[in-house]
Amino acid sequence: MLSTLQDLDLAFEAELPAHADTIEAINAEAFGPGRFTRAAERVREHSPHDLALSRVAILRGEVVGSVRLTPVRIGKTDVLMLGPLAVRPGFKKRGIGRMLLSLAAEAAKAAGETAIFLVGDRAYYMPLGYAPLPVGSVTMPGPVDETRILGLALVPGAFDGVVGPVLPRD
Repeated sequence: MLSTLQDLDLAFEAELPAHADTIEAINAEAFGPGRFTRAAERVREHSPHDLALSRVAILRGEVVGSVRLTPVRIGKTDVLMLGPLAVRPGFKKRGIGRMLLSLAAEAAKAAGETAIFLVGDRAYYMPLGYAPLPVGSVTMPGPVDETRILGLALVPGAFDGVVGPVLPRD
């Protein structure tokens, strides 16, 4: 049986530049080469993620999971785009991804951010507080299943009236 999160000697911390190669390997393992064709990747090409808000899970000095938050805007509203979220295969289903999401959201809120959105699996993200954004309200730079665009309001009403293309922040 797999160990639960509390049974692992994990440390969670902000991402550092030194983590980049390992995170890239974890993302390649999780998503394969097709990850570069996704609409979210088009966004990340023009907007770097924020190291201070992104989080990693470290076990015995090795990164075993990560989540990144990228400052962007939807129309005129500043938001964060979440992703990728990935955990090494041997450490899945132990709560690491959920903990990374929680810690990243806490860091974002503490930094004064108001909302996070992502393109992802409803079954995974909705129990964690993410809700579908209205179809047609968010325009990604490429094809995307709009029913998979979800948002987490860090303050009440953060997504009220939010509409438009996903663009780099000014």
